[in-house]
Amino acid sequence: MGYKSDIEIAQEAKARPINEIAGALGIPEKYIENYGPYKAKIDYRYYNDALKDRPDAKLVLVTAINPTPAGEGKTTVTIGLADALNRLNKKAMIAMREPSLGPVFGVKGGAAGGGYAQVVPMEDINLHFTGDLHAIGAANNLLAAMLDNHIHQGNALRIDTKRITFRRAVDMNDRQLRNIVDGLGGKPDGTIRQDGFDITVASEVMAVFCLANDIMDLKERLARIIVAYDLDGQPVTAGQLKAQGAMAALLKDALKPNLVQSLEGTPAFVHGGPFANIAHGCNSIIATKMGCKLADYMVTEAGFGADLGAEKFVDIKCRMSGLRPNAVVLVATIRALKYNGGVPKAELNNENLEALNKGIPNLLKHIENITTVYHLPAVVAINKFPSDTAAELELVENKCRELGVNVALTDVWGRGGAGGEALAKEVIRLSEGRSTMEFVYDTNLPIKEKIEAIAARVYGADGVEFAPKALKEMKNLESLGYGNLPVCMAKTQYSLTDNAKLLGRPRGFKISIRDITASVGAGFLVALAGDIMKMPGLPKVPAAEKIDVDENGSISGLF
Repeated sequence: MGYKSDIEIAQEAKARPINEIAGALGIPEKYIENYGPYKAKIDYRYYNDALKDRPDAKLVLVTAINPTPAGEGKTTVTIGLADALNRLNKKAMIAMREPSLGPVFGVKGGAAGGGYAQVVPMEDINLHFTGDLHAIGAANNLLAAMLDNHIHQGNALRIDTKRITFRRAVDMNDRQLRNIVDGLGGKPDGTIRQDGFDITVASEVMAVFCLANDIMDLKERLARIIVAYDLDGQPVTAGQLKAQGAMAALLKDALKPNLVQSLEGTPAFVHGGPFANIAHGCNSIIATKMGCKLADYMVTEAGFGADLGAEKFVDIKCRMSGLRPNAVVLVATIRALKYNGGVPKAELNNENLEALNKGIPNLLKHIENITTVYHLPAVVAINKFPSDTAAELELVENKCRELGVNVALTDVWGRGGAGGEALAKEVIRLSEGRSTMEFVYDTNLPIKEKIEAIAARVYGADGVEFAPKALKEMKNLESLGYGNLPVCMAKTQYSLTDNAKLLGRPRGFKISIRDITASVGAGFLVALAGDIMKMPGLPKVPAAEKIDVDENGSISGLF
């Protein structure tokens, strides 16, 4: 008997009407906007109207080792853990990011969990959902259009067309659009210039959306977005183009968190979706803060490994929101650790203690980051595979205990919440105290020193090499008064270094920073490391080739 696919399991689920889920949370009907029977938006005004003075839930952050083709299952564990907490009679909620169409049609094929630990309706969440990402892309491109129109209509702001920094966006992996020339044609067709597209989840508008506290904060942040520099070298903002009001109008409904549920009926906010390798990698502050007032345990995730999403959760999201995790779950698999130890994907089902021993240092470095850099209590969740052997599991447990961290074997993919109860009990134990979180760096440090702190303390680098362009831009940004902003590192997710091929725990390396850009609306600076790009491409065999729909409208191939 073969395994059912994720989408088959999701399609067989008997979801409860979303109004029942909202009602169980105590949300009044006037704040609920239905998108069909199983999806709803919750008005962000509910927080200030009724929630802000309630006590906060225990906040649990789920992160992982560096991702591998073997798979780790961070989102699956996030969902299964919340289900398990509810099984233990703890009132738990989930807050996670919305999937981007780029990975859905590119590599991953879906991002709503897996097996019996999923959020539903899975197809909707993975595709258009409630239209949030489309609204964010539209707001981004409205600003781009207003920028070029301003230049075409006489350029009263004296914008230097060689120093335009704001790019267009599309929610698709399309390498052909990374660098383009637009404005071709006659005089009525605009000004010819070099341009390009970022994937929507890397847009500053997405970051602004996820870090805003309400509609007015959103509008103020949008106004601060730097789109270009003028002929005197001064920044030109969206506010100077008078674009923020119309952009906020496009985003006013998207800003309301989306409420759905897990297969076991655990309420889940799925809202916002910045990537963690090229953006800050966390769902919206609005959703997380609202969930913290509606539950006793708020389980959220940060993208990719603890060197990227978790660091940005701490240094960017927590710094701006006041949120503080009480415990961290670090997800790994035996298979992924063996891959880090040099085993080809085709051979990962075979016991290999030597390779596992070589790959474990990647896990141990992430543990050290969480416990000794971020100063948070951690548990390692080993996502169970049938090929895992007792000797392999014992090796991982012993190595983790040497660092004072326990290991919980989880089987939420196959058993749902029942397979996560051991993990949930450890999370409850770890969450008993107050948060002891510490930031990686002081924002008052010079930009160069903040980047060096992340590289040394989190990645384990011996130093940082700055390209001349990056050094020039750092000096420029500090002269403009932006030097005290936190730093968002744009780096490959596959390695602790900026070289995707260096697995495990590399030593004796340096991080290369080629450029620095200012996301002043979001409230951080972006440091581009190595060859990271803000517009991914499709793989040789895109996941889109396996996705289909039948005559009844039933979708297949989303895992």
